[in-house]
Amino acid sequence: MNIQAEKLELIKMLLNTDNPKIIQSIKQIFNKEKSTDFWKELTPEQQKEIEEASAEIDQGKTTDYETFMSKHR
Repeated sequence: MNIQAEKLELIKMLLNTDNPKIIQSIKQIFNKEKSTDFWKELTPEQQKEIEEASAEIDQGKTTDYETFMSKHR
């Protein structure tokens, strides 16, 4: 079944229900999906810092937790 047919089936099911719990659950799924991608909510500076940190990890420029903590105790 293709995606358009799936959507139509879901629309039919939604239109045929009078159960408010089902409707609320569907709303929650969509709201959760919207809030999942936090990247767009970050400032350009925050995005740059994360990208730089990711590059450092890829280059092996990391310190394990115990080594880091031993310097700050």
